[in-house]
Amino acid sequence: MTEDNEEKNMEPKDLDEETLFVVSQTFKALGDPTRIRILHLLFQNEYSVNGIAEALHLRQSTVSHQLRFLKNLRLVKYRREGTTLYYSHDDEHVINILKQTIDHALHS
Repeated sequence: MTEDNEEKNMEPKDLDEETLFVVSQTFKALGDPTRIRILHLLFQNEYSVNGIAEALHLRQSTVSHQLRFLKNLRLVKYRREGTTLYYSHDDEHVINILKQTIDHALHS
């Protein structure tokens, strides 16, 4: 039996509630244009809240709110330098999904 046949004959597993919640929240995060812009910026380089706000022409409070959402999902992480927090992406899986989706959208 080939590997493909083995996969077809396997019983599907149900997803537990926690996994369903995390997956749906991740897609919710990727369903918001502002969060997509922030993640896209952060997979290019790390930025402070003010740096993100300036680069994307957003209010600092908007950026902070969105970063809190993304941090709770472990999509971004931060490091402290003095009193400044620098954010970067934290999950290669999600960044790869985002990159592939952007490539798909740009594909003619």
